[in-house]
Amino acid sequence: MTNSLVKFMVLRENRNPTREVCGKVDGGSKTEDEQKVYSWLYTLAQTDKNLVFEYVRSTERGLSFREAERRLRENGPNVPLEYSFPRWWSLLWNALFHPFNIILIILSVMSFIARDSPNGFIMLVLVFISVTLRFYQEYSSSKAAMKLSEFVKCPIKVQRCAGRVVQKELIVQVDHRDVVPGDIVIFEPGDLFPGDIRLLSSKQLVVSQASLTGESWTTDKASDIREDYNTPLLDLKNICFMGTNVVSGTGTGLVVSTGSKTYMSTMFSKVGKKKPPDDFEKGLRWIFYLIISVMLVVVTILFVVNYLTSLNLTQSVIFAISVASVLNPQMLPLIINTCLAKGALAMAKDRCIVKSLTSIRDMGSMDILCIDKTGSLTMNHAVMVNHLDYRGLPQEKVLRYAFLNSYFKTDQKYPLDDAILAFVYSNGFRFRPSLWRKIDEIPFDFIRRRVSVILETEDRHSKFFGRFMVTKGALLEVLKVCSFIENFEQDEISPFSFDDYQRILNLSEDISNEGLRILGVAIRKLEMEHLSDYFRLHVTLQTQTCETSNGSKREDEDIEKDMVFLGLITFFDPPKDTAKQALWRLCEKGVKAKVLTGDSLSLTTRVCREVGISTDHVITGPELELLDQDTFHETVKRATVLARLTPIQKLHVVQSLQTVGNHVVGFLGDGVNDSLALDAANVSISVDSGVAIAKDMADIILLEKDLNVLVAGVEHGRFTFGNTMKYVKMSVIANLGSVISLLIATLIFKYEPLTSTQLLTQNFIYSVGQIAIAWDKMDEEYVKTPHKSSERGLSMFILWNGSVCTLCDVATLMLLWFYYKAYTDVTQKFFHSAWFIEGVLLQTFIIHLIRTEKIPFMQEVASWPVIFSTVLTSAIGIALPFTPIGKVMGFSLLPLSYFGFLFILFLGYFIVGHVVKRLYILVYKRWL
Repeated sequence: MTNSLVKFMVLRENRNPTREVCGKVDGGSKTEDEQKVYSWLYTLAQTDKNLVFEYVRSTERGLSFREAERRLRENGPNVPLEYSFPRWWSLLWNALFHPFNIILIILSVMSFIARDSPNGFIMLVLVFISVTLRFYQEYSSSKAAMKLSEFVKCPIKVQRCAGRVVQKELIVQVDHRDVVPGDIVIFEPGDLFPGDIRLLSSKQLVVSQASLTGESWTTDKASDIREDYNTPLLDLKNICFMGTNVVSGTGTGLVVSTGSKTYMSTMFSKVGKKKPPDDFEKGLRWIFYLIISVMLVVVTILFVVNYLTSLNLTQSVIFAISVASVLNPQMLPLIINTCLAKGALAMAKDRCIVKSLTSIRDMGSMDILCIDKTGSLTMNHAVMVNHLDYRGLPQEKVLRYAFLNSYFKTDQKYPLDDAILAFVYSNGFRFRPSLWRKIDEIPFDFIRRRVSVILETEDRHSKFFGRFMVTKGALLEVLKVCSFIENFEQDEISPFSFDDYQRILNLSEDISNEGLRILGVAIRKLEMEHLSDYFRLHVTLQTQTCETSNGSKREDEDIEKDMVFLGLITFFDPPKDTAKQALWRLCEKGVKAKVLTGDSLSLTTRVCREVGISTDHVITGPELELLDQDTFHETVKRATVLARLTPIQKLHVVQSLQTVGNHVVGFLGDGVNDSLALDAANVSISVDSGVAIAKDMADIILLEKDLNVLVAGVEHGRFTFGNTMKYVKMSVIANLGSVISLLIATLIFKYEPLTSTQLLTQNFIYSVGQIAIAWDKMDEEYVKTPHKSSERGLSMFILWNGSVCTLCDVATLMLLWFYYKAYTDVTQKFFHSAWFIEGVLLQTFIIHLIRTEKIPFMQEVASWPVIFSTVLTSAIGIALPFTPIGKVMGFSLLPLSYFGFLFILFLGYFIVGHVVKRLYILVYKRWL
C-alpha cells in the first residue's frame, strides 16, 4: 500500500472536516454514516486528480469487465435507497394492533355476550373503518419512498478495459444500477451523474444541482482544482453528486461512491422513517390506558357487589359487561373520522386535496409554517425592473437595444425576453421594431452565455441608422467582449478602463444584494467589411475551440469583440399579490412563517421584506454547518429566513423546531429537495404542479399556489381539532362520572341501578346524539390561536370537571333515597326510570357546558344540529319510560315533581359547572 493511500485511510477514519475547521460539533447533527461520506468527499476534493485512482483502486484506463462484475456483487445495485416494501399483511396487522381497536373488539365481544348484538356490530364496524383508513395511508406512504430512486435512472457511458495481452479501452453503455466505484464515466449535456464523482477532465462544464439544493442557478465545475475543507460540500468545484445533471459542457469523472454511500443516500436514507405519535395520539393512548384501568377496578367491584347481592352469576357477568361497554367512548372513531371528513370536504371547496385526514387536525395545531420561497411566496416568473447605465442611472437606449435583441431573436425565447417585451409594451415605449431588419443571429449557448442579433435600419433620419450587432447575456460574458463603454453623461464612447470594469462589478454586486438578476447589454456598429468577416467566421463558430475550465485561451476570435458596453437590465421574481395578506392572516392566527430555501440569501431577503417577513435574523446553510448543537437550535428558533439550505439541513431545521422548540411544524414545498422536510413535518403540503416525489410525501396538495388556501385550512383544522376535543373530553368525563355513580349507587342501594338492557339503551341513545358534535361551531377566540393536546391537561380537565358530574348524580341519589324512599326492592322500577332519565339528560346537556368557554344558552348558543340533537335525545329519553317499550324494559311512571327537581338540578349543574370552568381557565389559561 502506497504512502498516499495509507495517509488517506487515516484521514477517512479520523477526520471530520467541520470539526477541523471550527472545532465544534456540527450543527447539522450528522450521523456516523454522514460523517464518513463528508470526510471521503472532502479528502478526494483535496487530492490531485492523478492520485484519486489509488483511493478507489482503479486505473486511468478504467476497470475490467470482470472486476466491475465483482464489485457489483460486492457493493450491490447502484441505488441511493434499497427500500424493502412491507407486505400488505404486515401493514394490516400494524393497523389492527392498536390499543383503541383492541378495546373496541373486546367490548364488541362483551356486547354479543350481553345479548346486545346491535351495539357489538356497531363497534366492529368502527374498528373496520379505523383499520381501513390507517392501512390505506401506510400503504400509500410506504410506496412513496420507493419512487425516490426512480428519477436517477438513465443509461451511462462508461470506459472499461478489455484484453488479456494488450488491453484496449472501450466505451460501453451500462444501466445506472450497474455502475461501480472505480468506473470512469463520460458525460455530456443532459446526462445524470450515476454516483458521486471526482472530475478527471472538464470542458466548460456547467451542472445543475437543483435536485439537491433547490436553487435554479447552475454551477460551474472544473477538474484542475484542489479544494479545502473551508468550502461548503455542495460548492466543491471538482466533485459532482449523484442525481445532479449536466447542463452544458463535457467531461470525464471517476466514480468514487455509489448506492448507499453517496451524498444523496444520506438524504434518502431518512425518508420513510416512522414519525413519533403526536400529542393528540398520546392523549388518546392515555385515555385508553385510563379506561382499561377503570374497567379492571370499577367493573370488578361492581361484579362482586352485584353477585353478593343477587347470587346470580349470569346476571352479574352481563351487568359488568354492560358497565364496561358504557365506560368506552364508542363514538370516538366515528366522531373523529366525521370531523376529519367534514374538514376534508370543506378544504376541497377551497381547492385542496387532503390525502391524510389526520393532517387536518394537525393543521389546526400548527404554529410554525416553513415555506420554500420559489412559487410559494413569489410568482415564479421574472419581471423587468430597470435599465441602467454603468453609473446606475436609467437610460432608454439600454432598454431599446435590449428590446430589439429580445424581439428579433428566434432560436429560443426565454422568460427574461418575455419580461423585457412586457416592460416595454406596458410602459408605453415606442421603439418601432418594424423599421429594423434582422440579418442573422448567434444563438445562446451555455458556454458563451449570451445571444447576439445583427440588425440594420435604413431610416437615415434616425441616429440609429446602420447595421448593429446587439448582444445580451450574462454580465461577465458580455464584459469579456467589450472594449468600449458609452458615457451617456458626456454623450461619447470611451475606451473600457479597469476603473469602469470595477465600477460595473460593484454596481452589479449592489444590485445582486438587493435580490435582482442582471443581464448586460452591448452593441457594435458594423461596417460591410465587419459583416463579411462575420459570415466567414459564423460557419466555423461551432467547431472552434472554446475556453476550458482551467483557463486556456479561446481561439474563436469571432465578430463578438470590440463591443460598446451600454448598461444593465435588472429583473426580479416578484412576490404574489396575495402572499403578504395571507402571511398577515396566518400571523393573526398564531402561525409564524419561516422561509427555508436553497436560493441565495440576498434574493430571499428581498422577497421576505416585500411580503412582511422579518429579516432581522437570517442565516445560510454554510453558516449553520459551523454551529454546535445548542447554538444551532437557538439560531433555528430565532431565524426567520434560512437560505442556501441543503435538503438535509431543511430536515434538521424542521426536526429542531419539533423536538427542541416543541412546535407543530408545517412545511410547504414542491421539489425533490423538499422531500426530506415534507416527510418529517407534522403537516406536509405540496402543490399540484410539484414533482411526483413531493406530492407523494405530502399530506395536503394545493391545486393553487395561494397561501390564502392555507389560512382556510388552518381554520378548518382548528374547527376539526376543537370539535374532536369536545367529544373526547365530554365523553370521558361523562362516561367515567356515570360509571363511578353506578358504583356508588350499587354500594348504597344493594341492587342494580339499571339493568343491563336499560344501561345499554341509555348509552345508545346519548351516544347517537353526540354525533352532531362534528357539525358544531367554535368560539371565535378559539380559532384565533393554535391548540395542542396534552396528557397532563386532559387528566386535570377530567379531575376538575368529572367531579361535577358525579356531584350531580349523587344529588339525584340523595333525592331518591330521602324524598322518594326508593331504596327497597319494591321501588326498583321507579328508581330505574328516574336514574335512566337523569342519566340521558346529563349526558346530553354536558355537551353545552363543555363546548364553549362562555355561558351556554346565554353568551353562546350551539349550532342548530347540536340543538336539534339535544332536543330529540332529551325527548326520547324522557318519553321512553312512558311508552309500551319502556314498560317492557321494566320502567314505571314518574311523578311531575321529579321533573321539577331535574330542572332545578340541571340549573345548579350549569351554575356549578360554569364556576368550575372559570376557575379552571384562570389556573390553566385554556379550556378545550
